[in-house]
Amino acid sequence: MPLLRVARTAGFAAMLGLSAWSAHAALPDEIQVYTGDINAPGEVGLELHLNTTPSGIGEPSYPGEVTTPHGWRATAEFSYGLTPSIELGLYIPTALTRDNTFYVTGPKVRVKWMPVRPEDGVGRFAGINVELAHVASRFEQSQQAAELRPIYGFQNEQWLWAVNPVLDWNLSGPERSGVPEFAPAFKVARTVATGVRAGVEYYAGLGRINHLAPLHEQQHTVFLAFDIDRKPFVFNVGIGRGLTRATDRWTIKWIFEIPFH
Repeated sequence: MPLLRVARTAGFAAMLGLSAWSAHAALPDEIQVYTGDINAPGEVGLELHLNTTPSGIGEPSYPGEVTTPHGWRATAEFSYGLTPSIELGLYIPTALTRDNTFYVTGPKVRVKWMPVRPEDGVGRFAGINVELAHVASRFEQSQQAAELRPIYGFQNEQWLWAVNPVLDWNLSGPERSGVPEFAPAFKVARTVATGVRAGVEYYAGLGRINHLAPLHEQQHTVFLAFDIDRKPFVFNVGIGRGLTRATDRWTIKWIFEIPFH
């Protein structure tokens, strides 16, 4: 009986640990801090988000999960300027796993509202981005999700900083809840050459806002990132280091602006 009781207790603890771990798992299809950029009315945009994980967490956080190590994620982001302050977006995320299996992971749609925008590239910016997603169960345990991303920052010829205190809701699955998870992100960059900014980007996953996860279960990643704007070559590139055991150890990411006419 004592052995059976110990086994049951251990199994229950493992389930709790798995639940806590899976609450922080997320498909890294878009690694980006939103700034004051927005399409002009009638303007169509296309960006390609690409990232890979040379070293990451290989243990699935729930049965059937496709983990990130040695995989590639590519996401096409289409955008359309509806008004001077409203932009619509559509994401088509895809993934290539370590065993060279290709998946379309599920669509995402968004609406960005930027009532405060820099003038001639100088000044404060502020707005909100709302996103709805449907993701295949092999990549996220909660297939339906919603994101509210406040956007605030400042930029001039030398400096750019931006803060995104993101709130994420799981709308389905075992982690479904009306309480959002807190995933703050920020960016600080400085112009180091004509058309080149260098800086730091930080991304975190802290758990539900009413009960933050212990530090070792939180996600914290810091990227050294560069923004290149030398048309026709416009892209962001960064290398990220995970700071906790619940975070992929190394991630490399690119965001390419694709001319769309």
